[in-house]
Amino acid sequence: MGIPISELPRHKTARIIELVGGHEFQRKLRNLGIREGKIVRILADQPFGGPVVIEVDGRATTIGRGMARGVLVEPVE
Repeated sequence: MGIPISELPRHKTARIIELVGGHEFQRKLRNLGIREGKIVRILADQPFGGPVVIEVDGRATTIGRGMARGVLVEPVE
């Protein structure tokens, strides 16, 4: 069982284990390069429910907090 990426501390690295949501939600994330098995890192976590900036494959990507709650990860050392 993973934790939502929105709960991962800043600059922590994790592996995506599941995308929780409907077909369109998953398609949108996969088009951004966010898919199961990828290693991600939190670059910034905006306050007051703002977006989350993550790094996937060396590229920074911004996703909304609601979407971030649907990306389950497991921390890697």
